[in-house]
Amino acid sequence: MKQAIIIGAGPAGLTAAYKLLESGEFDITVLESTASFGGISQTVKYNGNRMDIGGHRFFSKDKDVVDFWTSLLPVQGSPSVDDKVFDRKKEFSVGGPDPEKSDAVMLIRDRISRIYYKGKFFDYPVTLKWETLKNMGFLTTVKAGFSYLAARVRKLPEDNLENFYINRFGKVLYSMFFEGYTEKLWGRHPSEISADWGSQRVKGLSITAVLKDMFAKIFGKKQQQKETSLIESFMYPKLGPGQLWETLAERITEKGGKVHLNCTVKTLNTDGDKITSVVYDENGTLKTLDADVVFSSMPLNELIDGLKTEIPEAVTKAAAGLPFRDFQTVGLLVNKLKLKNKTDYQTLGGIVPDCWIYVQDTSVRLGRLQIFNNWSPYLVKDAENTVWIGLEYFCNEGDELWEKSDEDFINLAVDELVKIGVIDRSAVLDSHRERIKKAYPAYFDTYSDIGLIIDFLNRFDNLFCIGRNGQHRYNNMDHSMVTAFKAVDVALGISSDRSAVWNVNTEKDYHEESK
Repeated sequence: MKQAIIIGAGPAGLTAAYKLLESGEFDITVLESTASFGGISQTVKYNGNRMDIGGHRFFSKDKDVVDFWTSLLPVQGSPSVDDKVFDRKKEFSVGGPDPEKSDAVMLIRDRISRIYYKGKFFDYPVTLKWETLKNMGFLTTVKAGFSYLAARVRKLPEDNLENFYINRFGKVLYSMFFEGYTEKLWGRHPSEISADWGSQRVKGLSITAVLKDMFAKIFGKKQQQKETSLIESFMYPKLGPGQLWETLAERITEKGGKVHLNCTVKTLNTDGDKITSVVYDENGTLKTLDADVVFSSMPLNELIDGLKTEIPEAVTKAAAGLPFRDFQTVGLLVNKLKLKNKTDYQTLGGIVPDCWIYVQDTSVRLGRLQIFNNWSPYLVKDAENTVWIGLEYFCNEGDELWEKSDEDFINLAVDELVKIGVIDRSAVLDSHRERIKKAYPAYFDTYSDIGLIIDFLNRFDNLFCIGRNGQHRYNNMDHSMVTAFKAVDVALGISSDRSAVWNVNTEKDYHEESK
Protein backbone atom coordinates (compact mmCIF):
# COMPACT_ATOMS: atom_id res chain seq x y z
CA MET A 1 0.00 0.00 0.00
CA LYS A 2 1.19 3.53 -0.77
CA GLN A 3 2.58 5.67 2.06
CA ALA A 4 1.21 9.17 2.72
CA ILE A 5 2.97 11.54 5.13
CA ILE A 6 0.85 14.40 6.47
CA ILE A 7 2.83 17.26 8.02
CA GLY A 8 0.70 19.03 10.62
CA ALA A 9 -2.37 17.98 12.62
CA GLY A 10 -4.40 21.14 12.06
CA PRO A 11 -7.69 21.33 10.13
CA ALA A 12 -6.04 20.80 6.73
CA GLY A 13 -3.70 17.98 7.76
CA LEU A 14 -6.26 15.96 9.72
CA THR A 15 -8.88 16.41 7.00
CA ALA A 16 -6.45 15.18 4.35
CA ALA A 17 -5.48 12.19 6.50
CA TYR A 18 -9.09 11.14 7.04
CA LYS A 19 -10.11 11.52 3.38
CA LEU A 20 -7.09 9.50 2.24
CA LEU A 21 -7.89 6.75 4.73
CA GLU A 22 -11.45 6.60 3.41
CA SER A 23 -10.07 5.75 -0.03
CA GLY A 24 -8.35 2.63 1.27
CA GLU A 25 -5.34 3.32 -0.97
CA PHE A 26 -2.90 4.74 1.58
CA ASP A 27 -1.24 4.05 4.88
CA ILE A 28 -1.25 7.35 6.75
CA THR A 29 1.21 8.94 9.16
CA VAL A 30 0.50 12.40 10.58
CA LEU A 31 3.45 14.30 12.10
CA GLU A 32 2.56 17.21 14.41
CA SER A 33 5.30 19.35 15.95
CA THR A 34 3.28 20.42 19.02
CA ALA A 35 1.43 18.50 21.73
CA SER A 36 -2.04 19.55 20.47
CA PHE A 37 -4.48 18.85 17.65
CA GLY A 38 -6.07 21.64 15.63
CA GLY A 39 -3.23 24.13 15.19
CA ILE A 40 -4.53 27.59 16.04
CA SER A 41 -7.99 25.95 16.22
CA GLN A 42 -7.03 24.04 19.35
CA THR A 43 -8.72 24.35 22.74
CA VAL A 44 -6.57 24.80 25.85
CA LYS A 45 -7.80 23.26 29.10
CA TYR A 46 -6.94 25.07 32.35
CA ASN A 47 -8.32 24.52 35.86
CA GLY A 48 -11.68 23.31 34.63
CA ASN A 49 -12.06 26.11 32.04
CA ARG A 50 -11.35 25.96 28.30
CA MET A 51 -9.74 28.59 26.06
CA ASP A 52 -10.42 28.95 22.36
CA ILE A 53 -7.18 30.18 20.77
CA GLY A 54 -8.25 32.99 18.45
CA GLY A 55 -12.01 32.39 18.42
CA HIS A 56 -13.47 30.08 15.77
CA ARG A 57 -16.95 30.35 14.31
CA PHE A 58 -17.96 27.23 12.40
CA PHE A 59 -19.68 28.40 9.21
CA SER A 60 -19.13 27.75 5.52
CA LYS A 61 -20.75 28.16 2.14
CA ASP A 62 -19.31 24.73 1.28
CA LYS A 63 -21.82 21.94 2.00
CA ASP A 64 -19.06 19.30 2.02
CA VAL A 65 -17.30 21.14 4.84
CA VAL A 66 -20.49 21.51 6.90
CA ASP A 67 -21.39 17.86 6.34
CA PHE A 68 -17.88 16.85 7.43
CA TRP A 69 -18.14 18.86 10.66
CA THR A 70 -21.59 17.57 11.55
CA SER A 71 -20.60 13.95 10.81
CA LEU A 72 -18.12 14.31 13.67
CA LEU A 73 -20.24 16.43 16.03
CA PRO A 74 -23.99 16.44 15.21
CA VAL A 75 -25.96 19.67 15.61
CA GLN A 76 -27.86 20.02 18.88
CA GLY A 77 -31.40 18.71 18.93
CA SER A 78 -32.33 20.22 22.30
CA PRO A 79 -31.62 23.53 24.05
CA SER A 80 -28.31 24.20 25.79
CA VAL A 81 -28.31 25.46 29.37
CA ASP A 82 -28.60 29.14 28.42
CA ASP A 83 -31.11 28.41 25.64
CA LYS A 84 -33.34 26.85 28.30
CA VAL A 85 -33.00 29.67 30.80
CA PHE A 86 -33.96 32.33 28.25
CA ASP A 87 -36.29 30.18 26.12
CA ARG A 88 -34.30 30.87 22.95
CA LYS A 89 -35.94 29.63 19.77
CA LYS A 90 -33.49 28.02 17.35
CA GLU A 91 -33.60 25.61 14.43
CA PHE A 92 -32.54 22.57 16.41
CA SER A 93 -31.67 19.39 14.51
CA VAL A 94 -34.45 16.82 14.61
CA GLY A 95 -33.13 13.85 16.55
CA GLY A 96 -29.90 15.69 17.37
CA PRO A 97 -28.10 15.23 20.70
CA ASP A 98 -29.00 17.04 23.90
CA PRO A 99 -26.02 19.20 25.00
CA GLU A 100 -27.11 18.78 28.61
CA LYS A 101 -26.58 15.03 28.27
CA SER A 102 -23.92 14.61 25.58
CA ASP A 103 -20.58 16.29 24.90
CA ALA A 104 -20.44 15.15 21.26
CA VAL A 105 -22.57 17.99 19.97
CA MET A 106 -22.32 21.11 17.83
CA LEU A 107 -24.14 24.08 19.36
CA ILE A 108 -25.95 26.80 17.43
CA ARG A 109 -24.72 30.15 18.76
CA ASP A 110 -25.76 33.73 18.09
CA ARG A 111 -23.08 35.97 16.64
CA ILE A 112 -22.67 39.15 18.65
CA SER A 113 -19.36 40.97 18.22
CA ARG A 114 -18.83 44.66 18.85
CA ILE A 115 -16.17 47.32 18.75
CA TYR A 116 -15.16 49.02 22.00
CA TYR A 117 -14.00 52.52 21.14
CA LYS A 118 -13.51 55.39 23.59
CA GLY A 119 -15.59 53.63 26.22
CA LYS A 120 -18.55 53.02 23.92
CA PHE A 121 -19.83 50.02 21.99
CA PHE A 122 -20.26 50.01 18.22
CA ASP A 123 -21.57 47.12 16.14
CA TYR A 124 -18.98 45.04 14.32
CA PRO A 125 -19.02 45.68 11.46
CA VAL A 126 -20.17 49.27 11.90
CA THR A 127 -23.90 49.74 11.29
CA LEU A 128 -25.65 52.99 10.49
CA LYS A 129 -28.29 52.94 13.20
CA TRP A 130 -29.25 55.62 15.72
CA GLU A 131 -27.06 54.24 18.51
CA THR A 132 -24.00 54.34 16.23
CA LEU A 133 -24.67 57.92 15.19
CA LYS A 134 -25.31 58.95 18.80
CA ASN A 135 -22.04 57.39 19.96
CA MET A 136 -20.11 59.07 17.15
CA GLY A 137 -21.68 62.49 17.75
CA PHE A 138 -23.28 64.82 15.22
CA LEU A 139 -20.09 66.49 13.98
CA THR A 140 -18.17 63.22 13.52
CA THR A 141 -21.18 61.67 11.76
CA VAL A 142 -21.34 64.54 9.28
CA LYS A 143 -17.59 64.33 8.66
CA ALA A 144 -17.84 60.57 8.15
CA GLY A 145 -20.69 61.02 5.67
CA PHE A 146 -18.85 63.57 3.55
CA SER A 147 -15.67 61.49 3.80
CA TYR A 148 -17.50 58.46 2.45
CA LEU A 149 -19.04 60.46 -0.41
CA ALA A 150 -15.59 61.79 -1.30
CA ALA A 151 -14.24 58.25 -1.39
CA ARG A 152 -17.04 57.23 -3.77
CA VAL A 153 -16.22 60.09 -6.12
CA ARG A 154 -12.44 59.70 -6.12
CA LYS A 155 -11.31 56.09 -5.86
CA LEU A 156 -7.78 55.49 -4.67
CA PRO A 157 -5.60 52.87 -6.35
CA GLU A 158 -5.96 49.66 -4.33
CA ASP A 159 -2.26 48.96 -4.10
CA ASN A 160 -2.30 48.78 -0.29
CA LEU A 161 -4.68 47.96 2.55
CA GLU A 162 -5.17 51.58 3.61
CA ASN A 163 -6.58 52.56 0.22
CA PHE A 164 -8.70 49.39 0.17
CA TYR A 165 -10.46 50.42 3.40
CA ILE A 166 -10.76 54.13 2.51
CA ASN A 167 -12.45 53.26 -0.78
CA ARG A 168 -15.10 51.28 1.10
CA PHE A 169 -15.64 53.36 4.23
CA GLY A 170 -14.14 56.80 3.72
CA LYS A 171 -11.15 58.21 5.57
CA VAL A 172 -12.96 59.18 8.80
CA LEU A 173 -14.42 55.73 9.50
CA TYR A 174 -11.17 54.12 8.35
CA SER A 175 -9.24 56.20 10.89
CA MET A 176 -11.66 55.36 13.68
CA PHE A 177 -12.26 51.66 13.15
CA PHE A 178 -9.58 50.16 10.91
CA GLU A 179 -6.27 52.01 11.03
CA GLY A 180 -5.24 51.51 14.66
CA TYR A 181 -6.58 47.97 15.00
CA THR A 182 -4.90 46.82 11.77
CA GLU A 183 -1.57 48.20 12.95
CA LYS A 184 -1.98 46.33 16.26
CA LEU A 185 -2.73 43.14 14.38
CA TRP A 186 0.13 43.26 11.90
CA GLY A 187 2.68 45.56 13.50
CA ARG A 188 2.67 47.56 10.26
CA HIS A 189 0.70 50.54 9.07
CA PRO A 190 -2.06 49.55 6.60
CA SER A 191 -0.28 51.56 3.89
CA GLU A 192 2.54 48.97 4.05
CA ILE A 193 0.27 45.92 3.71
CA SER A 194 -1.00 44.33 0.51
CA ALA A 195 -4.68 44.89 -0.28
CA ASP A 196 -4.91 41.10 -0.74
CA TRP A 197 -5.49 40.75 3.00
CA GLY A 198 -8.51 43.03 2.90
CA SER A 199 -9.99 41.31 -0.12
CA GLN A 200 -9.77 37.97 1.71
CA ARG A 201 -11.07 39.02 5.11
CA VAL A 202 -13.81 41.53 4.24
CA LYS A 203 -14.80 40.48 0.73
CA GLY A 204 -17.68 42.65 -0.45
CA LEU A 205 -18.03 44.44 2.88
CA SER A 206 -18.53 48.19 2.59
CA ILE A 207 -20.90 50.95 3.61
CA THR A 208 -23.08 49.84 0.68
CA ALA A 209 -23.24 46.29 2.06
CA VAL A 210 -24.02 47.64 5.54
CA LEU A 211 -26.85 49.79 4.14
CA LYS A 212 -28.31 46.86 2.20
CA ASP A 213 -28.24 44.72 5.33
CA MET A 214 -29.83 47.48 7.39
CA PHE A 215 -32.70 48.12 4.95
CA ALA A 216 -33.30 44.40 4.50
CA LYS A 217 -33.87 44.12 8.25
CA ILE A 218 -36.04 47.26 8.39
CA PHE A 219 -38.35 46.03 5.61
CA GLY A 220 -38.25 42.38 6.65
CA LYS A 221 -36.53 41.19 3.48
CA LYS A 222 -34.18 38.23 3.56
CA GLN A 223 -30.91 38.89 1.82
CA GLN A 224 -29.88 36.29 -0.73
CA GLN A 225 -26.27 36.58 0.33
CA LYS A 226 -24.49 37.47 3.53
CA GLU A 227 -21.13 39.20 3.49
CA THR A 228 -18.26 37.73 5.44
CA SER A 229 -18.75 39.76 8.62
CA LEU A 230 -22.56 39.90 8.62
CA ILE A 231 -23.63 36.36 9.56
CA GLU A 232 -25.89 36.21 12.60
CA SER A 233 -25.43 32.64 13.86
CA PHE A 234 -22.86 29.88 13.65
CA MET A 235 -22.12 26.38 14.86
CA TYR A 236 -19.68 25.77 17.69
CA PRO A 237 -18.47 22.57 19.39
CA LYS A 238 -19.78 22.28 22.93
CA LEU A 239 -16.24 22.02 24.38
CA GLY A 240 -14.48 24.37 21.96
CA PRO A 241 -13.03 24.00 18.45
CA GLY A 242 -10.26 21.68 19.56
CA GLN A 243 -12.94 19.12 20.47
CA LEU A 244 -13.73 18.60 16.79
CA TRP A 245 -10.10 18.08 15.80
CA GLU A 246 -9.47 15.79 18.76
CA THR A 247 -12.50 13.77 17.65
CA LEU A 248 -11.18 13.60 14.08
CA ALA A 249 -7.75 12.45 15.29
CA GLU A 250 -9.49 9.65 17.21
CA ARG A 251 -11.38 8.60 14.07
CA ILE A 252 -8.12 8.53 12.10
CA THR A 253 -6.44 6.22 14.60
CA GLU A 254 -9.57 4.02 14.71
CA LYS A 255 -9.25 3.61 10.94
CA GLY A 256 -5.63 2.55 11.27
CA GLY A 257 -3.87 5.87 10.69
CA LYS A 258 -0.92 6.89 12.83
CA VAL A 259 -0.87 10.33 14.45
CA HIS A 260 2.33 11.40 16.21
CA LEU A 261 2.54 14.51 18.40
CA ASN A 262 5.78 16.35 19.32
CA CYS A 263 7.38 15.29 16.03
CA THR A 264 9.10 18.07 14.08
CA VAL A 265 9.86 17.55 10.40
CA LYS A 266 13.45 18.48 9.63
CA THR A 267 14.17 17.27 6.10
CA LEU A 268 12.33 16.24 2.94
CA ASN A 269 14.57 14.09 0.74
CA THR A 270 14.03 14.24 -3.00
CA ASP A 271 14.86 12.41 -6.20
CA GLY A 272 14.24 14.60 -9.21
CA ASP A 273 10.65 15.82 -9.04
CA LYS A 274 9.63 13.46 -6.24
CA ILE A 275 9.70 13.64 -2.46
CA THR A 276 11.10 10.25 -1.43
CA SER A 277 11.20 10.42 2.36
CA VAL A 278 10.64 12.65 5.37
CA VAL A 279 13.05 12.96 8.30
CA TYR A 280 11.58 14.06 11.64
CA ASP A 281 12.74 14.63 15.19
CA GLU A 282 10.89 12.74 17.90
CA ASN A 283 12.16 13.58 21.38
CA GLY A 284 15.69 14.19 20.13
CA THR A 285 15.83 11.10 17.89
CA LEU A 286 15.84 11.50 14.09
CA LYS A 287 13.58 9.08 12.25
CA THR A 288 12.92 8.59 8.54
CA LEU A 289 9.70 7.60 6.75
CA ASP A 290 9.48 6.73 3.06
CA ALA A 291 6.78 8.64 1.22
CA ASP A 292 4.76 8.13 -1.94
CA VAL A 293 2.90 11.38 -1.32
CA VAL A 294 3.39 14.27 1.11
CA PHE A 295 0.78 16.76 2.30
CA SER A 296 2.45 19.73 3.99
CA SER A 297 0.77 22.32 6.20
CA MET A 298 4.09 23.43 7.71
CA PRO A 299 5.09 27.08 7.12
CA LEU A 300 6.37 27.61 3.58
CA ASN A 301 9.69 29.05 4.78
CA GLU A 302 10.36 25.93 6.85
CA LEU A 303 9.33 23.66 3.98
CA ILE A 304 11.74 25.33 1.56
CA ASP A 305 14.48 25.24 4.18
CA GLY A 306 13.95 21.50 4.69
CA LEU A 307 13.91 20.44 1.03
CA LYS A 308 17.09 18.60 0.06
CA THR A 309 17.42 19.69 -3.53
CA GLU A 310 18.88 22.55 -5.54
CA ILE A 311 16.75 25.63 -4.92
CA PRO A 312 17.04 28.86 -6.94
CA GLU A 313 18.43 31.74 -4.89
CA ALA A 314 15.36 33.90 -5.61
CA VAL A 315 13.09 31.21 -4.16
CA THR A 316 15.24 30.79 -1.06
CA LYS A 317 15.26 34.55 -0.51
CA ALA A 318 11.49 34.87 -0.99
CA ALA A 319 10.78 32.02 1.42
CA ALA A 320 13.18 33.27 4.08
CA GLY A 321 11.51 36.69 4.03
CA LEU A 322 7.90 35.52 4.33
CA PRO A 323 6.47 37.32 7.38
CA PHE A 324 4.29 35.94 10.14
CA ARG A 325 2.53 37.48 13.09
CA ASP A 326 2.65 35.58 16.35
CA PHE A 327 -0.07 35.52 18.97
CA GLN A 328 -0.51 35.51 22.72
CA THR A 329 -3.62 35.19 24.79
CA VAL A 330 -4.25 35.59 28.50
CA GLY A 331 -7.17 33.80 30.07
CA LEU A 332 -8.59 35.69 33.04
CA LEU A 333 -11.22 34.27 35.33
CA VAL A 334 -13.10 37.15 36.99
CA ASN A 335 -16.07 37.35 39.30
CA LYS A 336 -17.68 40.13 37.24
CA LEU A 337 -17.15 42.69 34.48
CA LYS A 338 -17.65 46.44 34.83
CA LEU A 339 -19.21 46.49 31.36
CA LYS A 340 -23.00 46.62 31.52
CA ASN A 341 -25.33 44.67 29.26
CA LYS A 342 -27.53 47.38 27.78
CA THR A 343 -28.74 45.18 24.93
CA ASP A 344 -32.00 43.21 24.72
CA TYR A 345 -30.03 39.95 24.54
CA GLN A 346 -30.17 38.11 27.87
CA THR A 347 -27.14 36.22 29.19
CA LEU A 348 -26.20 34.05 32.16
CA GLY A 349 -25.06 36.33 34.97
CA GLY A 350 -26.25 39.38 33.02
CA ILE A 351 -22.86 39.82 31.31
CA VAL A 352 -22.42 41.61 27.97
CA PRO A 353 -23.47 39.24 25.16
CA ASP A 354 -20.40 39.53 22.93
CA CYS A 355 -18.30 36.63 21.69
CA TRP A 356 -15.56 39.04 20.60
CA ILE A 357 -14.97 42.65 21.55
CA TYR A 358 -12.60 44.46 19.20
CA VAL A 359 -10.52 47.01 21.09
CA GLN A 360 -9.77 49.93 18.75
CA ASP A 361 -8.26 52.07 21.53
CA THR A 362 -4.63 52.65 20.53
CA SER A 363 -3.63 53.55 24.10
CA VAL A 364 -3.55 49.80 24.88
CA ARG A 365 -1.90 46.94 23.03
CA LEU A 366 -4.86 44.62 23.55
CA GLY A 367 -6.40 43.68 20.21
CA ARG A 368 -9.46 41.63 20.99
CA LEU A 369 -11.31 40.37 24.03
CA GLN A 370 -13.11 37.03 23.98
CA ILE A 371 -15.87 36.15 26.43
CA PHE A 372 -15.81 32.38 26.48
CA ASN A 373 -19.14 32.16 28.38
CA ASN A 374 -20.85 33.42 25.24
CA TRP A 375 -19.10 31.07 22.81
CA SER A 376 -20.30 28.11 24.88
CA PRO A 377 -21.34 28.11 28.54
CA TYR A 378 -19.72 24.67 28.76
CA LEU A 379 -16.26 26.22 28.32
CA VAL A 380 -16.60 27.70 31.82
CA LYS A 381 -16.56 25.67 35.02
CA ASP A 382 -19.05 28.01 36.71
CA ALA A 383 -20.67 30.03 33.93
CA GLU A 384 -23.36 31.54 36.15
CA ASN A 385 -21.05 33.07 38.75
CA THR A 386 -17.75 33.72 36.93
CA VAL A 387 -16.67 35.19 33.61
CA TRP A 388 -13.86 33.50 31.66
CA ILE A 389 -12.30 35.96 29.22
CA GLY A 390 -9.43 35.82 26.76
CA LEU A 391 -7.23 38.84 25.98
CA GLU A 392 -5.65 38.59 22.54
CA TYR A 393 -2.31 40.21 21.74
CA PHE A 394 -0.53 40.19 18.38
CA CYS A 395 3.26 40.27 18.46
CA ASN A 396 6.46 38.89 16.92
CA GLU A 397 8.37 35.99 18.39
CA GLY A 398 11.30 37.42 20.34
CA ASP A 399 9.91 40.94 20.71
CA GLU A 400 9.38 42.73 24.02
CA LEU A 401 5.85 41.35 24.52
CA TRP A 402 6.87 37.80 23.63
CA GLU A 403 9.81 37.79 26.03
CA LYS A 404 7.89 38.99 29.08
CA SER A 405 7.55 36.51 31.91
CA ASP A 406 4.11 35.03 32.51
CA GLU A 407 3.69 37.18 35.61
CA ASP A 408 4.68 40.41 33.85
CA PHE A 409 2.57 39.71 30.79
CA ILE A 410 -0.52 38.84 32.81
CA ASN A 411 -0.03 41.99 34.90
CA LEU A 412 0.13 44.03 31.68
CA ALA A 413 -3.11 42.45 30.48
CA VAL A 414 -4.88 43.15 33.77
CA ASP A 415 -3.58 46.75 33.81
CA GLU A 416 -4.95 47.35 30.31
CA LEU A 417 -8.41 45.99 31.14
CA VAL A 418 -8.52 48.18 34.23
CA LYS A 419 -7.40 51.19 32.17
CA ILE A 420 -10.22 50.88 29.63
CA GLY A 421 -12.85 50.17 32.26
CA VAL A 422 -13.57 46.48 31.62
CA ILE A 423 -12.76 45.09 35.10
CA ASP A 424 -11.63 46.07 38.57
CA ARG A 425 -8.28 44.61 39.56
CA SER A 426 -9.87 42.90 42.56
CA ALA A 427 -12.18 40.93 40.25
CA VAL A 428 -9.40 38.61 38.99
CA LEU A 429 -9.65 35.06 40.38
CA ASP A 430 -7.24 33.12 38.13
CA SER A 431 -5.12 33.55 35.02
CA HIS A 432 -3.28 31.63 32.30
CA ARG A 433 -1.04 32.59 29.37
CA GLU A 434 -0.62 30.88 25.97
CA ARG A 435 1.80 31.70 23.13
CA ILE A 436 1.28 30.57 19.52
CA LYS A 437 4.01 30.89 16.91
CA LYS A 438 3.26 31.77 13.28
CA ALA A 439 -0.45 32.22 13.94
CA TYR A 440 -1.02 34.63 11.05
CA PRO A 441 0.76 34.57 7.67
CA ALA A 442 1.32 38.22 6.76
CA TYR A 443 1.00 40.09 3.46
CA PHE A 444 4.11 42.25 3.24
CA ASP A 445 7.92 41.95 2.86
CA THR A 446 8.61 39.12 0.35
CA TYR A 447 4.96 38.07 0.13
CA SER A 448 4.89 39.80 -3.28
CA ASP A 449 7.27 37.08 -4.51
CA ILE A 450 5.21 34.13 -3.29
CA GLY A 451 4.53 33.15 -6.90
CA LEU A 452 8.19 32.13 -7.23
CA ILE A 453 7.79 29.75 -4.30
CA ILE A 454 4.55 28.26 -5.63
CA ASP A 455 6.02 27.69 -9.10
CA PHE A 456 9.04 25.95 -7.60
CA LEU A 457 7.02 23.69 -5.31
CA ASN A 458 4.67 22.71 -8.12
CA ARG A 459 7.59 20.88 -9.71
CA PHE A 460 7.17 18.12 -7.12
CA ASP A 461 4.18 16.16 -8.35
CA ASN A 462 3.74 14.19 -5.11
CA LEU A 463 3.87 17.25 -2.81
CA PHE A 464 0.71 19.13 -1.85
CA CYS A 465 0.79 22.36 0.18
CA ILE A 466 -2.41 22.79 2.18
CA GLY A 467 -3.81 24.92 4.98
CA ARG A 468 -3.09 28.38 6.28
CA ASN A 469 0.67 28.22 6.77
CA GLY A 470 1.10 25.57 4.09
CA GLN A 471 -0.02 28.13 1.52
CA HIS A 472 0.89 31.31 3.45
CA ARG A 473 -2.71 32.46 3.08
CA TYR A 474 -5.00 33.80 5.80
CA ASN A 475 -7.49 30.93 5.48
CA ASN A 476 -10.45 30.20 7.70
CA MET A 477 -10.91 26.60 8.86
CA ASP A 478 -13.24 25.79 5.98
CA HIS A 479 -10.79 27.16 3.41
CA SER A 480 -8.02 25.03 4.90
CA MET A 481 -10.23 21.96 4.73
CA VAL A 482 -11.13 22.64 1.11
CA THR A 483 -7.43 22.79 0.18
CA ALA A 484 -7.20 19.29 1.69
CA PHE A 485 -10.27 18.05 -0.21
CA LYS A 486 -8.88 19.26 -3.52
CA ALA A 487 -5.36 17.95 -2.86
CA VAL A 488 -6.72 14.51 -1.96
CA ASP A 489 -8.76 14.47 -5.19
CA VAL A 490 -5.56 15.03 -7.18
CA ALA A 491 -3.63 12.41 -5.19
CA LEU A 492 -6.40 9.85 -5.84
CA GLY A 493 -6.63 10.71 -9.54
CA ILE A 494 -10.17 12.07 -9.20
CA SER A 495 -8.92 15.44 -10.47
CA SER A 496 -5.89 16.52 -12.46
CA ASP A 497 -6.21 20.23 -11.59
CA ARG A 498 -3.34 20.90 -9.17
CA SER A 499 -3.91 24.66 -9.50
CA ALA A 500 -7.28 24.24 -7.76
CA VAL A 501 -5.44 23.47 -4.51
CA TRP A 502 -3.73 26.87 -4.59
CA ASN A 503 -6.81 28.74 -5.83
CA VAL A 504 -8.93 28.15 -2.71
CA ASN A 505 -9.87 31.44 -1.04
CA THR A 506 -8.72 33.60 -3.91
CA GLU A 507 -12.18 34.39 -5.29
CA LYS A 508 -13.49 37.86 -4.57
CA ASP A 509 -17.07 36.95 -3.72
CA TYR A 510 -16.67 34.52 -0.84
CA HIS A 511 -19.61 34.46 1.53
CA GLU A 512 -20.00 32.70 4.84
CA GLU A 513 -23.43 31.36 3.98
CA SER A 514 -24.42 29.53 0.83
CA LYS A 515 -26.47 31.31 -1.78
